[in-house]
Amino acid sequence: PKKTKTGQYATGEDILSKMAPAHEIANKILEFREYQKLKSTYVDALPRMVNPKDQRVHTDYRQTVAVTGRLSSNNPNLQNIPIRTKKGREIRKAFITLNSDFVLLAADYSQIELRIMAHLSADQGLSQAFAENQDIHRATAAEVFSLTPQEVADDQRRSAKAINFGLIYGMSAFGLAKQLNISRGLAADYIERYFQRYPGVLRYMDETRALAAEQGFVETVFGRRLYLPEINAKAVPRRQAAERTAINAPMQGTAADIIKLAMISVQQWLPASGLDARMIMQVHDELVFEVAESDVDALNAGVIERMAGAAAL
Repeated sequence: PKKTKTGQYATGEDILSKMAPAHEIANKILEFREYQKLKSTYVDALPRMVNPKDQRVHTDYRQTVAVTGRLSSNNPNLQNIPIRTKKGREIRKAFITLNSDFVLLAADYSQIELRIMAHLSADQGLSQAFAENQDIHRATAAEVFSLTPQEVADDQRRSAKAINFGLIYGMSAFGLAKQLNISRGLAADYIERYFQRYPGVLRYMDETRALAAEQGFVETVFGRRLYLPEINAKAVPRRQAAERTAINAPMQGTAADIIKLAMISVQQWLPASGLDARMIMQVHDELVFEVAESDVDALNAGVIERMAGAAAL
C-alpha cells in the first residue's frame, strides 16, 4: 500500500476506490466524504449567500483567471455544482425560478472542443463523423476496435470517450491506463490505433508543440494569444505540462471565444425580442436562462440560432 511522507497509509480517493469492492468500509468513507463536501460547500454555504434584496444567489464572473479565457465563477462557484452523482443532482434541484410561471432553460454546445479539434486538425475521419452527425465516441470506438458502430459495446464506447477527451488534454498512455484501469501497454495500443485512424490529429499535436516551442505562444481560431512561458523549460515535467497546455489551449480558448460571441449575440437580441426571459448563467459550454413558460419555444429557437451562428468551423 502507498504511504504518505510521514509514513501513514494514504487514503486518497483513487486508493479507496480500488479497495471499495473488497472492503465495505472504503465505500462508506468515500460516501461520507461526498456528503461532507456537498454539505460544507453547498448546503451550509449557499443559504448564507442569498441576497436579502432579491432572494437570489449572485456569482462573480472573472475573465482574467483562467489562461484559456474561460469565464470563472466565484463566491459561490456555480460552474462546478455536481451533476454526475444522484446526490449532486439533488443540490441542483435547490436552484429554482422566482415564481412558478417561469422555468430554467439550459442550452449547451454539443462536443464543442472535439469539433474544434476536427477543425484545427482538418482530420478527414473526425470531420466526416461530425458532418454525418454520428455519435462521436461510438464512431471512435468503431475505428479503434475495428468494428461497425452497431457492434460497439458500452465499455468500448466509454474507453473511446476517455481517449477522445484525454488526448485533447494531452493525456499519456500512463494517464489513460490509470483512468480505464487497464495495463499501460494496452492503453498505448489504444492511443496508437487512434492516431492511425485519425492521423490529422497526431499531425496537429506535433505541429502545435513545435510552433509553441518556437514562438512561445499558441492562438485561438480568432487570433487570441495564450502565452506559454514554460514551453522551453529545462525541467521535463514543467515543459511537458506546457506542451499539454499548448495542445489544449487553442481548443478550450476557441470554445471560450465562441460562447462569449454567442452571449453578446443573444444579449443584443433578447431585450428587443419582447420575450419575458433573461440570461442568468454561463457554465463554460452552456448558457442558462430564466424564461416565462409561455415564451419557452420562442426563446429556444432564438438561442439555438444565435449559439449555432456565433462562429463557422
